[in-house]
Amino acid sequence: MADRSQNKRKPPALKKGDVIGIIAPASPPNNHSAIERGARYFERLGYRVEIGPGVSRRHGYLAGTDQQRLDDLHAMFADRRIKAIICARGGYGTPRLLPSIDYNLIARNPKILVGFSDITALQLALWKKCRLVTFHGPMLAVEFASTLDRFTEESFWRSITSTHKREKVSLPRGTKVLRSGKASGILLGGNLSLVASILGTPFQPDFQNALLFLEDVGEEPYRIDRMMTQLSNASVFQQASGVLAGKFSDCMPKDKSKPSLSITQVLSGMASNINKPFLSDLPFGHTTPKLTIPIGITATLDASRRLLLLNEASVF
Repeated sequence: MADRSQNKRKPPALKKGDVIGIIAPASPPNNHSAIERGARYFERLGYRVEIGPGVSRRHGYLAGTDQQRLDDLHAMFADRRIKAIICARGGYGTPRLLPSIDYNLIARNPKILVGFSDITALQLALWKKCRLVTFHGPMLAVEFASTLDRFTEESFWRSITSTHKREKVSLPRGTKVLRSGKASGILLGGNLSLVASILGTPFQPDFQNALLFLEDVGEEPYRIDRMMTQLSNASVFQQASGVLAGKFSDCMPKDKSKPSLSITQVLSGMASNINKPFLSDLPFGHTTPKLTIPIGITATLDASRRLLLLNEASVF
């Protein structure tokens, strides 16, 4: 496997008293009380929270215009007081920012960036352009605005504070082995719809020998099938060393009277076609409890044992 760890940028670990910046690079939170509840969670633990102006803006389905959201992103990375950036929520809008991002600014100021769903596009672009390690994990106005379960909370804090070089992640019993085997690679992926949306663009990362993780929510099986097939036709699955699939929450046919494949059938078919280690029903993305997955670090998947070994720390 080619060594793509060269020039990798890891953010400093978060410490008590640090300032956490909140941005909304996609859609605005549904209500302001969720922002306040999420902020209080971190403040109770001894952190300071700075909420970007765009979190309260509304421009249709966007949290402000593209330029306003871009300015918020740049301001948080440029502000030396800010040590971590947590997205308020996903929704839609992050891909619109990618061509205008100052990647040199971000490369000079590596920081923790946490989010999932629509934030996938930003995270993969930052890996492609800056080699910045980011975190596919919980968001301020979603998970942190409600009562966190222990699994989600421990996974999150371990990911952004621990400098241990190797760590075992034991996957739940509900995890399904669709293809056994062992594989190593760089963890890349996120929301399937967003991964598919950046294929063929300058923001698509190199998936060669990647451990590809994918999830989605509210998509019918034929749409998941179509996006999976798009990845296959673009040789993404063929390039990857192994696959981790999420639970694909609420991905059922809307019209029960029409024949349909199930999500399990779609994933099983893909697993048999690519003939590489393949697990499904993992707890990440649009589900609870939620595993925080560092994007850009090397890991080893032992599908037969339902074990993921993180081979390096995500922060320093």
